[in-house]
Amino acid sequence: EENREPVKIKDIPLFVQDAFIAVEDVRFYHHHGVDLRGIARAVWNNLTGGGIQQGASTITQQLVKLSFLTPEKTLKRKIQEAILAFMVERRYSKQEILEMYLNKIYFGNGAYGIQAASRIYFSKKVNELSLSHAAFLAGLPKAPNLYSKSEEATARRNLVLDTMVRYDFISEAQAAEAKKEPLIDLDKNSKGTLYPYPYFVDHVTKQLISDFGEDMIYKGGMRVYTTLDRNTQKAAEDALANPKNFPVSGRDSSGILQPEGAAVFLDPQTGYIKVIAGGREHTHQLQFNRATMAPRQPGSAFKPIVAYGPAIELKGMGPASVIDDIPVKYGSYSPPNYDKSYRGLTTMRTALRHSVNVVAVRTMMEHAGISNAVNFARRLGITLDPQKHGASMALGGLNQGVTPLQMAVAYAAFANGGIYVKPTAVLRVESLDGKVLKEYKAEPYQALKPSTAYLITDMLKDVIQSGTGTNARLNRPAAGKTGTTDEGKDLWFAGYTPDLVGVVWIGHDKPKSMPFEYGGRYPAFIWRQVMNQALKNIPPHDFPRPANIVSATVDNKSGLLPGPNTPAEDMITDLFAAGTVPAEVDNTHVLVEVCATTGLLAGEYCPDRVTRVMIRLPYSVPEFVADYQLRVPAEICTLHNLGNLNLLDRTGIPVQSIVPGKPENKNGPYRPEKTTGTNHDKKANRNQA
Repeated sequence: EENREPVKIKDIPLFVQDAFIAVEDVRFYHHHGVDLRGIARAVWNNLTGGGIQQGASTITQQLVKLSFLTPEKTLKRKIQEAILAFMVERRYSKQEILEMYLNKIYFGNGAYGIQAASRIYFSKKVNELSLSHAAFLAGLPKAPNLYSKSEEATARRNLVLDTMVRYDFISEAQAAEAKKEPLIDLDKNSKGTLYPYPYFVDHVTKQLISDFGEDMIYKGGMRVYTTLDRNTQKAAEDALANPKNFPVSGRDSSGILQPEGAAVFLDPQTGYIKVIAGGREHTHQLQFNRATMAPRQPGSAFKPIVAYGPAIELKGMGPASVIDDIPVKYGSYSPPNYDKSYRGLTTMRTALRHSVNVVAVRTMMEHAGISNAVNFARRLGITLDPQKHGASMALGGLNQGVTPLQMAVAYAAFANGGIYVKPTAVLRVESLDGKVLKEYKAEPYQALKPSTAYLITDMLKDVIQSGTGTNARLNRPAAGKTGTTDEGKDLWFAGYTPDLVGVVWIGHDKPKSMPFEYGGRYPAFIWRQVMNQALKNIPPHDFPRPANIVSATVDNKSGLLPGPNTPAEDMITDLFAAGTVPAEVDNTHVLVEVCATTGLLAGEYCPDRVTRVMIRLPYSVPEFVADYQLRVPAEICTLHNLGNLNLLDRTGIPVQSIVPGKPENKNGPYRPEKTTGTNHDKKANRNQA
């Protein structure tokens, strides 16, 4: 869509017309479409660097290029341009040509034509412009992206004024007076919606500039077919503009509303980007786009990508795999859990549902491995240097961070049965005569097994239904993960349905603590609002289950098949990729005879004993671990011993000295060898677990 308001030449002030003629085609009224003298002059000026750098095309030739020709630069095209320019000059008057030109050219910020540019940049009609305004606008078409910014605008305007003096369009006094008029309010005057869906359009513009060059984009005349979903884009923009979807906000020293936000939504099957919203406000063309240009720490939203994903894909683990949530240390790094507690033996499903940090780090470090984690992420479109990352990578501690677009593309592979599709916002580009200049085709490949994608998805469904992401619940199957970095500096929610993937980020441009915030709050709110709008006309349906996904019942303390001592409450039924169902039977649940008074292993003289089902592991854990009481004690009861026995003979008289024989205990309770190491040794062994 073009923001264009045609205006008659009689309504365009003469000094506005003169400003364009001075910088674009000073001999406009003296040639017949092609200006040989102008070509020579342009070459000389460009070689000597004197004044405005000029091209050889006349205003008539530029109009021809904008209206009739394809943007390629060939000799054939230049000949066609010259012929058409002569024909236009024979058919139309100079005033008509100038009118068409001024209504056709692009001024940046979505403004096509002089009237639209006047309104966008100065909130005025063209007949209300000052000489200063006219000079500024005349300098835009050569490089609308550069010169529409306040810091470059004044210098460019002054150069145009000097050129007008040089060719006697205005006097030096008039130029000096015009130069006094400040342009510092340029950005302020252009705040608001300069053109529809600005962040998406900016992203497309940058992609096209990269592919075709700036001159072809702004002057060549193209039709660009994009993947934009207008309704969903608007829903995202509205959600980001709503202050109720953000923590308490204020403007920083640059006048930017903080904390900021960004969102990306795309189709996981095609890679078509439906939404790019790079901030809460949009003030000028090609401004900083947080959705695509702002790498940030992803927090726990990174766990499926570098911890659980590669462990399932490469090591045969799954939702029922058990990892001990206990204090561990890797070098100087000791991962903390966000709630400062430790659950003990925990399944992968539970750990992901409640975002247990220790389990994620142990899964990556002790099962997947850093190298496998880095390679897995690379297949999802995220490049990481293994030399610059360690254990904290499992929790999103990255050297450079990732953008919302990168996260959305990675999560799309989970939603799409493990197939990675290169994202695009552009379908094809055509010339004005319908010739296809470039077509953007999907480049899908199987990045991970369908079974891995499904198992990750099934666990992430629990995150939304009963975990840290309940604020993102939809009335349809959906999967997602929250992400919160240290002190709440970055808040994320990444989620998907079979039809749409979305990632929302909130944070300050200069990272700042938001200690009481988390990714499952405001980012999840925004994600849900956009999803509900985007999917309102799409019937709910579930993720397709691969044929090689099977169910099995296992022991949730070992991840093995239930053993003879597995309590009913410790049996769970979960999903497995075929071939990964454990064949071993649980041997961690054992019958243990303990002292009824102390709870320690029963000693020879404990009068009251009970037999309990407990968990036997080759290491001990601190008392603050949640399942500490379920573990086989490391010590034998010493409360009951020979010294405190009250022995009586058959007449009831105390016996002062009795040394009983040691009873036989061939089939007695399990009693592990008493630990004799120092506390430091125990801690060292513990950290290696």
